[in-house]
Amino acid sequence: MSLINAPDNVEQLMQRVQTIAGMTLASLAHSINVEIPENLRREKGWVGQLLEKLLGATAGNKPEPDFVGLGIELKTLPIDARGYPSESTYVCVVPLTHTEGLHWDNSLVKAKLSQVLWIPIEADKRIPLAQRRVGMGILWQPDTDTESKLACDYDEFIDRITLGEVESITAHQGECLQIRPKAANSSALTKGIGDEGQSIKTLPRGFYLRPSFTRQIIHQWKTK
Repeated sequence: MSLINAPDNVEQLMQRVQTIAGMTLASLAHSINVEIPENLRREKGWVGQLLEKLLGATAGNKPEPDFVGLGIELKTLPIDARGYPSESTYVCVVPLTHTEGLHWDNSLVKAKLSQVLWIPIEADKRIPLAQRRVGMGILWQPDTDTESKLACDYDEFIDRITLGEVESITAHQGECLQIRPKAANSSALTKGIGDEGQSIKTLPRGFYLRPSFTRQIIHQWKTK
């Protein structure tokens, strides 16, 4: 099985999703001749990259949804032994400069979260990576209330960054979204806005969805 071409439509994409559901990561990797690592400590993005190749995602590192022609973002969702999301979900990089005029409606976060294909992945550490299975994908769109909460979080964060408060933002803030440092090490600094409007050096940040948020998506899917 080698599913590498971009899907022509949503129906074709979901057929591919159904094809891989229940399969192990080892069998999926073998099907397209991809080497599977022993663990994800040094290759955290490996599972997502594998699924991108299998399902035909084409965006790569470009700032747009993974399935460009369909406007659908692909997100893996590591699930613990209880069936709950086990970690926050990365969305995209946080803009730390030139933030004037940025708001939810023109944000990359909205573009990424307008339609998401969630792929649950077993993440129980007692299961070797090769033996972990892929769950059935969930095609999701935020309802009006959910989008309103996301927009509120986003706009408040951007306002604070514009006012030079980036260093005081913590992962405890935000109802649905959170901002966390995103860097390989503490020396990987980027430009930001200081509390007096000056240019400063600070850690890159990423927007993440809280596990409590993605847990609701799983719950809603199970109760349909």
